[in-house]
Amino acid sequence: MIETPALSLPQRLKAATAEQHRRVERSGVMATLLRGRIERLAYLALLRNLHALYAALEPALSRQAAHPAVGPVVVPELFRRDALESDLRALQREADPPAEVLRPATVAYVERLREIEATQPELLVAHAYVRYLGDLSGGQQLRRIVRRALALQGAAGTCFYDFGDTSQVSRLAQGFRAALDEVGARAHDAGAIVAEAEGAFARHGQIFEQLAAAG
Repeated sequence: MIETPALSLPQRLKAATAEQHRRVERSGVMATLLRGRIERLAYLALLRNLHALYAALEPALSRQAAHPAVGPVVVPELFRRDALESDLRALQREADPPAEVLRPATVAYVERLREIEATQPELLVAHAYVRYLGDLSGGQQLRRIVRRALALQGAAGTCFYDFGDTSQVSRLAQGFRAALDEVGARAHDAGAIVAEAEGAFARHGQIFEQLAAAG
């Protein structure tokens, strides 16, 4: 009898989340964005809520860089907090109404990131997977959509999606998948990372739906 080789961690993550990923990336405010119909204030609200996630995730990853199962995915080239702050500055106007508070699902997500850093840091890998591979794979398309929808010129307002040219994006994506392989060999409970990634997609769906409901 021929044994089937065990799936690697990135393969397990992709298999477990593929259908959920497809649903979530077309839900709520993201459906409006993908249709190219998003307005500037709604897009700003999306960026503010994403910024809150990265502002919690990236310092946590950096603090856990020495952790054997977290360190491989700590890749500063992928960090998006500074890029989001640049986009927020570029898109905000003095006459804009006061920024809305973060959506409840965003607040809960940030609390989850704090909780797992304190109790099971290797689960941060799941959130790095959900965010960074998604940013790399869909960023170029979204950048074009945002530029058209908001009539933007140049890079201002779309730095979030800028990882360099196509070869750089490919290099970063391949490197991140290799890092996930390394995590799979080191993690205490790779299954828990997969389950956390499924939960992360569900949390994103809640954020996107709440942003859409807020208008």
